[in-house]
Amino acid sequence: MGPDVHAGPLSARTEAGRRPSRLRDYLEAILVAVVFALFVRTFLLQAFVVPTPSMEKNILVGDHLIVNKFLYAPRFLPLVSRLLPHRAVRRGDVIVFKFPEDPRRDFIKRAVALPGQTVEIRDKELFVDRVRQSDPRAFHSDGRVFRNEPDLPEAYRFRDQHGPIRVPPRSYFALGDNRDVSRDSRFWGPVPEENLKGRALFVYWSFAPQEEPAGAGLFQRVAGLFSRTRWSRTLVAVR
Repeated sequence: MGPDVHAGPLSARTEAGRRPSRLRDYLEAILVAVVFALFVRTFLLQAFVVPTPSMEKNILVGDHLIVNKFLYAPRFLPLVSRLLPHRAVRRGDVIVFKFPEDPRRDFIKRAVALPGQTVEIRDKELFVDRVRQSDPRAFHSDGRVFRNEPDLPEAYRFRDQHGPIRVPPRSYFALGDNRDVSRDSRFWGPVPEENLKGRALFVYWSFAPQEEPAGAGLFQRVAGLFSRTRWSRTLVAVR
């Protein structure tokens, strides 16, 4: 009978002691998850959505992208440096960066020239170090060719004729694949290396933008979510 006398109170004390322990475990798990998510977002991967057609037809308006942030990042942690791939920007990389004229905004373009290279655009044709570049991913939606004449608006003057200019050290000349509608290095200059955020990897979701009908109900909105998703673009690699 002796042991049974103390069974009830001892069990109650143990159960009472477990509650704060269990709560602490939950809080620790949530904290670890938040810290891990912040680490991933800050140093490894981040999601971006494309709002403009400047990279069509390779990247569409409404594409949601995963961006590799560690590829170009400074190597400040030796262990991370050994585990994660790291290299300099290469010509042809699709880069995400802070807009030089407004760092609060993120832009996505293709790096077409590296530090020290000379860039020139003549009648829409791109030349790097005097060699004509052929990129099947670039296209022109406007067949007209404008001269760099003072009486033309800036959007036309520098669109089809530009340079030659030498890309400064630690900078990259970036163009949109949709050359006739893109605002890029032709208008605001090369991208400084410190503005780089990462390289676009793949599309994880693509959603065709469309004006919502007035008075659309919940069912219509949910149905539109599925019908406007471009399923064929899911996990498409950015090249």
